[in-house]
Amino acid sequence: MTETITLQLPEPVARSAREIADHTHQSLEEVLITWLGQAAAEIPVTSLADHQVLALCDMEMEPDQQVELSHLLAQNREGAVSQEERERLNELMQLYRHGLVRKAEAWQEAVSRGLRPSPHN
Repeated sequence: MTETITLQLPEPVARSAREIADHTHQSLEEVLITWLGQAAAEIPVTSLADHQVLALCDMEMEPDQQVELSHLLAQNREGAVSQEERERLNELMQLYRHGLVRKAEAWQEAVSRGLRPSPHN
């Protein structure tokens, strides 16, 4: 299901979106939908409900991703990764780092809300 919404964008946002649309051969609408989707997926931790903050505190990589990451890291130490495997390793490392940042933000928020004790006590 979709919903039609009319927005008035600030000129710098519209200009940037138009430039990206031209560069990537997408419509302006496609670029804006992508941006909004990314923003919605990355709601600030401070805006989340308590149960969502706690879920982020306990978040871990998917088990299959953990196994794949470990395997690729081991191959990388041995110098035996292909270019495709190196790209996948970089993707997984980016996911891992991003998850760590979100988890740290969640812990900070959980401690500030009194949901979890400070790890420094």
